[in-house]
Amino acid sequence: MCGRYALALRPSEVRQQLEQSQMPVDSAPDDDDDDVRQSYNFAPGYHGLVYRADGPDPGTSIIDNQHDIGQGKQDDSTSIPAAGHVDGTRYKLQAMKWGLVPCWTKRNPDYGSMLKTINCRDDSLYEHRGMWTSMKKKKRCIVVAQGFYEWLKKNNGKEKIPHFTKRKDGQLMCFAGLYDCVQFDAFTDFSLDSEQMLYTYTVITTESNKQLKFLHDRMPVILDNGSEAVKTWLDPQRKEWSTDLQSLLQPYDGELECFPVSKEVGKVGNNSPQFVVPVNSAANKSNIANFFGNQQKMTKASKDDGIAGKAIKVEQDANEARETTNQVQGSEDNAPLPVPVRMSPSRGEGLKVIKRQRSEAEDEGDTASGAPQEKRRMAGPGSRQSPQKRGTKSPAKKTKSATSNGSAAKTSPSNQRRIESFFAK
Repeated sequence: MCGRYALALRPSEVRQQLEQSQMPVDSAPDDDDDDVRQSYNFAPGYHGLVYRADGPDPGTSIIDNQHDIGQGKQDDSTSIPAAGHVDGTRYKLQAMKWGLVPCWTKRNPDYGSMLKTINCRDDSLYEHRGMWTSMKKKKRCIVVAQGFYEWLKKNNGKEKIPHFTKRKDGQLMCFAGLYDCVQFDAFTDFSLDSEQMLYTYTVITTESNKQLKFLHDRMPVILDNGSEAVKTWLDPQRKEWSTDLQSLLQPYDGELECFPVSKEVGKVGNNSPQFVVPVNSAANKSNIANFFGNQQKMTKASKDDGIAGKAIKVEQDANEARETTNQVQGSEDNAPLPVPVRMSPSRGEGLKVIKRQRSEAEDEGDTASGAPQEKRRMAGPGSRQSPQKRGTKSPAKKTKSATSNGSAAKTSPSNQRRIESFFAK
């Protein structure tokens, strides 16, 4: 259950907050790095910030990873220290794409396949087999977020109300995650350079805690910032899956805040600070009670309040061309999912049907859309909205009325006398 989250901070701001929580960052992307997305409405396919131990990428060999999947045997020569923290370990913030692609993949997977790997269930990591085997041993990470969204189903799923969940102390959320890096075959994928590695990640989910049971039965695994749990999870010396690592994947027992937010967050590409503000909050500009109650005071406060001041309107990301669908399959989350651009023709056909239904229901209006097929053919060549077509079809439109015939709007004194004499009889 994590199909949408919020991360609207620049890399330098994330770095500062992590370091304040005793999570050192030795390297991070620049604030103007185009590979990093900042959004209050972070969707699958975006490039987010991932915190991990720095060093050579382990297990990038296809043969090694296939051996891990098939055998699942532990390396007896690997010594696992008792403590999770390793002196001298360097940590980095790195931009990665949300939706894990295994390193043995030879070609860029389709969008539907990527959506299946935005989350990883904790119970799927118990056994030493499956696609997560190599990642859980050597490629563990922390996914940084300000909070996450989940949609509460009502009226048998006909209505979905978005809720935002964050830490009560306002700190960043540290999701337990897995990552991988892949280099596609140059002959099968032309979107990447031949030497370019694609880094991707997934968010691990577990059972919801008591506080969030009303919302969904799953939630992301949240580790406390700067805790021994984080150090253990990222320890590069732990190269085999163990019960110590599995025990970290528990429902969060800290204090959280969860509240309903604007439904505009459901559309992929929409972005606004208002999305992380409760709908009934004094800082929410869409609250009609606040609008009529103390509008001048809020206008003055908007200059000083970062969130309330900016939450004026919803902006659409110009780089987001995907549509959004509520037809979500699976049980991990209820979030509306982005639809690939290549699926837009089928959606367009549906829109055309709607337009035909509307034009047939109209009695009057644009002749090009309301006239029968035969009369449109008589109009001659050209655009159906052209001035010539409108002109040629206007006589036919007048014959539609059996009472007025288009002459009732104009009255003259002589016409008025005829009407009066008619009723006088």
